[in-house]
Amino acid sequence: MANPFVHVELATNNIGKAKEFYGQLFKWTLEDMPMPGSSGGTYTMIRVGEGTGGGMYKNTEASEPSAWLPYVQVDDIEASTKKAKALGAEVCMDVMEIEGAGWMSIITDPTGAKLGLWKPKPM
Repeated sequence: MANPFVHVELATNNIGKAKEFYGQLFKWTLEDMPMPGSSGGTYTMIRVGEGTGGGMYKNTEASEPSAWLPYVQVDDIEASTKKAKALGAEVCMDVMEIEGAGWMSIITDPTGAKLGLWKPKPM
């Protein structure tokens, strides 16, 4: 399948409550690690076993609502981000490298929905 969904993130205002809820609801394995690309904070990897996994982290802005964000894998992160903009998307976060993992950007489509784009580093 071209451009599959590959990761889903939860930005939440209450990381403890989210971890407790989803850990109990789905029996996901939750693994804390340092927040990629930052000097502080914790990122919680969501290990689901089979299927698309994800992560969760505490919102940096308390005024932002808790929300899930899916990521779609692309072959060329720069070109895909530029194409999305040309098609009417707003680029919320331009292409940035996640050390050791790959590159990401975040767009808001013309209908107002947010979507992450992801290009993994070659293995």
